[in-house]
Amino acid sequence: MEKIAIISDIHGNVTALEAVLQDIERHGITRIFCLGDLVGKGPRDAEAFDRCMQKCEAVIKGNWDDYISRQHSKRSVTWYKEQMGAERLAALDALPGQLTFYLSGLLVRLVHAHPDSLFHRIYSRALRKEKESMFLPPKLPGKVQINRPSDLVGYGDIHHAYIESSDGKTLFNCGSVGNSLDLITASYAVLEGEYGAQTPAPYGVSFYRVPYDIEKEVKVAKESGMPFLKPYVQELRTAKYGRFEITG
Repeated sequence: MEKIAIISDIHGNVTALEAVLQDIERHGITRIFCLGDLVGKGPRDAEAFDRCMQKCEAVIKGNWDDYISRQHSKRSVTWYKEQMGAERLAALDALPGQLTFYLSGLLVRLVHAHPDSLFHRIYSRALRKEKESMFLPPKLPGKVQINRPSDLVGYGDIHHAYIESSDGKTLFNCGSVGNSLDLITASYAVLEGEYGAQTPAPYGVSFYRVPYDIEKEVKVAKESGMPFLKPYVQELRTAKYGRFEITG
């Protein structure tokens, strides 16, 4: 069986990203899919973007990726845009919204937040009806469109890893690499099975936690002149949500 690493929500935290990439390599995993939010919040968006595009076989768009790739006059957003440059921003804007494939006979869909929207947030405590909507055919663009409900759905966005199964379907969140809000470690998931196979075969979903040098990342952030320094540092050190005012 093949193993596929699922990463998400790097948010410009290259220290955490490198630690996760090293752990993925240590496990002998060569296929990596990224579920978005490469940029925003953290200090090194351009480097995080470049590393993900270099190391990941597939990358989809997150809500912060979408927000930062659009036109803005607010200084707190233009700071991130300036770090990226025009070419990277164009590539960021062109990322697909979902990834669909078969694994051990299951129709798998990977999204950032929801199959219909980058901004429709589904928490682990959401009502069953909300979670059931995660399995509907996606409205977001992707290279593969199959008009039937998914069997296995993975997503990012909420920075909180979990998994649950009901009525023969499985939903999981891979957590966050660079901005974890459940434990003070980087998080990623691994899918294991027969990639591309439409006939039933063994499969699995597992989770990995990777410690990294948080104070090294804090030092980089403090030296960068980035906006939102206080909430960013708070989130890294405590895994507690900080307030990022990016609208308006």
